[in-house]
Amino acid sequence: MTEAPEQTERDKHLAHADGAVLRADDLIAGYLPGVNILNGADLYCHKGELVGIIGPNGAGKSTLLKAMFGLVKVHEGSVTLQGKKITNQRADQLVTQGIGFVPQNNNVFPSLTIEENLEMGCYQEPKKFGDRFDFVTGIFPRLGERRKQRAGSLSGGERQMVAMGRALMMDPSVLLLDEPSAGLSPVLQDEVFVQTRNINQAGVSVVMVEQNAARCLQICDRAYVLDQGRNAYSGAGRDLANDPKVIELYLGTLGKKDAS
Repeated sequence: MTEAPEQTERDKHLAHADGAVLRADDLIAGYLPGVNILNGADLYCHKGELVGIIGPNGAGKSTLLKAMFGLVKVHEGSVTLQGKKITNQRADQLVTQGIGFVPQNNNVFPSLTIEENLEMGCYQEPKKFGDRFDFVTGIFPRLGERRKQRAGSLSGGERQMVAMGRALMMDPSVLLLDEPSAGLSPVLQDEVFVQTRNINQAGVSVVMVEQNAARCLQICDRAYVLDQGRNAYSGAGRDLANDPKVIELYLGTLGKKDAS
């Protein structure tokens, strides 16, 4: 009798998750009591990794990020950061412990300047501003050049830069990105993926939920395919991109969406 796919994925997780910077084990979570979106999801991210999360709409991808960041109640399972249990801790506490989060929507303060948005990113430790501003504008030079411009006047791609930059202001060890390319033109999507890789190469571990599945698998070190709130497949990004089962079940539908 063949082993169930979810058990195989669970075994993979347990075999390689030790020593991870960020780790989620067997998460059951949801927005309403008794209605779970996650049904045993696992994830780990090691230091220096770029990890992607793809899957069909409603699979629980964004919910997994929000559960790790304390924005969705975890009913069962655990989340650990640097080996310390952080399950259901408040988001503001997690920021000081080393997790940055960039939501998909409403991720800048439009009435504030770029510089003021970045200041908000380190409001808990304002003395960090100078050094972190230099770090962020080293990755995103345009933010330094336009530091006095109001965020509300920026293009969608530029706003995404501000949101990512603000999340980096507290010097996180892990950055969580929720669909950073959503709503952007193909050219701006490519720019966001390049920037994400640059952030990762600057020493920040990244976990990214992404609608552009094919492009995500091209740049990430490892990836998870979520379906119905649990891991359907996991592996190296390029391996999943060339896996016939993943292509048939997920990339076909997602690829059509990406091309539209």
